[in-house]
Amino acid sequence: MPNPKVNLALNRITAPEALESLSGFDAVLDARSPGEFALDHLPGALSWPVLDDDQRREVGTEYKQIDPFEARKRGAAYVARNIARHLEAHTAQLPRSWRPLVYCWRGGQRSGSLAWFLDQIGFRTTLLAGGYKAFRKAVIEALETLPGRLHYRVVCGKTGTGKTELLQRLRARGAQVLDLEALACHRGSVLGLHPGRPQPSQKAFETALWHQLSRFDPALPVFVESESKKVGNLRVPEALITAMRSSTDLIRVELDDEQRLQWLLRDYAFFFDDLPLFEQQLQALVPLRGREQVGQWVNSARSGDWAGAYRELMLRHYDPGYLDSIARNFPAFAAARPLVIERADGASYDAAAATLWPPAAITQA
Repeated sequence: MPNPKVNLALNRITAPEALESLSGFDAVLDARSPGEFALDHLPGALSWPVLDDDQRREVGTEYKQIDPFEARKRGAAYVARNIARHLEAHTAQLPRSWRPLVYCWRGGQRSGSLAWFLDQIGFRTTLLAGGYKAFRKAVIEALETLPGRLHYRVVCGKTGTGKTELLQRLRARGAQVLDLEALACHRGSVLGLHPGRPQPSQKAFETALWHQLSRFDPALPVFVESESKKVGNLRVPEALITAMRSSTDLIRVELDDEQRLQWLLRDYAFFFDDLPLFEQQLQALVPLRGREQVGQWVNSARSGDWAGAYRELMLRHYDPGYLDSIARNFPAFAAARPLVIERADGASYDAAAATLWPPAAITQA
């Protein structure tokens, strides 16, 4: 395993260096509060808060409104007790050679305190200079250039053609796959939420996206679905959208309407048990499709005719919208390679994936 590039005199690493060398550390420790950690954190980081959310608010309020000196005393006591708990819980079996990277919001007192204790024990501890704030800046900058270094093989097709299923089968065969819907925890349509699984924050989405892109081999294609600029409530970085839409390597998945309906009935079966949620989600279509049309789809569902509701949604909403969007945003769509799939089942998608990956040259090698 390669060693991270660090300034040994200062025992620090810069954010751009961290983007290249996170795998060189045995652990990445986030000293921020649990709330900050939940919003976003470095890939693979462990939460070792030196102040919890309540303590952070308490100390911050006292510092700003009452007395900074008293706030520091209170904060120091909290930090010492919290660090002691982390050390007792996590370090007993660790060898002297254990090499953690430690960070907080700006690389200041919180991470400095934790790193000092670890260093005093004898662990090979490194601080992230500038903390999460610097890392976030480096991720944003990387997402402006990294997408353009890769070649995208864009998977297109109407709703219900099983594009996500195809991507999963390709990944299982060893292909490079960028599944934006999985990273965003959303299927990308008006009905695309995952019940009980909220979407990540925009920051966490971008961190996960950078982490995925940075591990791809530029010499090999990246399979990706023809997503729009937003997946649910999350925005896809402009550089990635531009790179995807400029690709001339497009695959058009084709599946007949009845088989497509089977995918929809399986993927959105959770609405069968939550009619109010289905009705709530469809209200977003009223400005586009009209109250009368949306009411018809709702009434079909209320009567138990879910197949009828999904069929009408597919043919009257999803298909027209998709065909208009794909024609506008993907200039090479007219010349896309057709991939005809006979049935909406795993065996059919395995067979389809086998025609796409691995290429004959790699198989023969």
